This record gives sequence, structure tokens and C-alpha cells, in this order.
Amino acid sequence: MNLTPLYDRIIVKSSAPEEITKGGIIIPDTAKEKPMQGVVVATGTGKMTEDGKLVPLQVKTGDQVIYGKYSGTEISVEGEDYLMMRESDVFAIVK
Repeated sequence: MNLTPLYDRIIVKSSAPEEITKGGIIIPDTAKEKPMQGVVVATGTGKMTEDGKLVPLQVKTGDQVIYGKYSGTEISVEGEDYLMMRESDVFAIVK
């Protein structure tokens, strides 16, 4: 991918939405919810404080993260769909 986010922004590849429930019910496309989990594929350098210091990001490339339902901006790069968001939109890193 030829895209590098700036400062405290990250790029996330969303997980695919569930197509079948655990009970075996097939979910139609119109009822699928937007996934709230994905993998970080690129990160910026960090957040710049008011006094000019650079605070590094806590998330790194390859981390599985959980983020807000309406977080980020959808972008398309080389035919792939991604979300660009600030690190503060991430709720947790899945271990």
C-alpha cells in the first residue's frame, strides 16, 4: 500500500461482517452490521503535543483493534477498502 498516515492517524483493514450466526441463520446483506474490529495496516509517527514533543502511538502495524461503530473515514486504495481514523478512536487492542 502506498499510503502513509500523518501524526496520530492509523489505517485499519476492517474484518469481514458475519454472514452466518452461531445458530446457523444466514444474515442478508441488508441486515449486516458494520464490523467494529480490524487490523492496523499503517500508522503515523505519533501525536504532537502543544509544547512540540512527539508522543509515539500505542498501536502498531499488525495489531488487532476494536474501534467505535461510526469511527473513521472510509477510503479505497488500490481496490481495497480501509478506514482511516485517529488513534483515540481505538478502544482496545486484542491480544
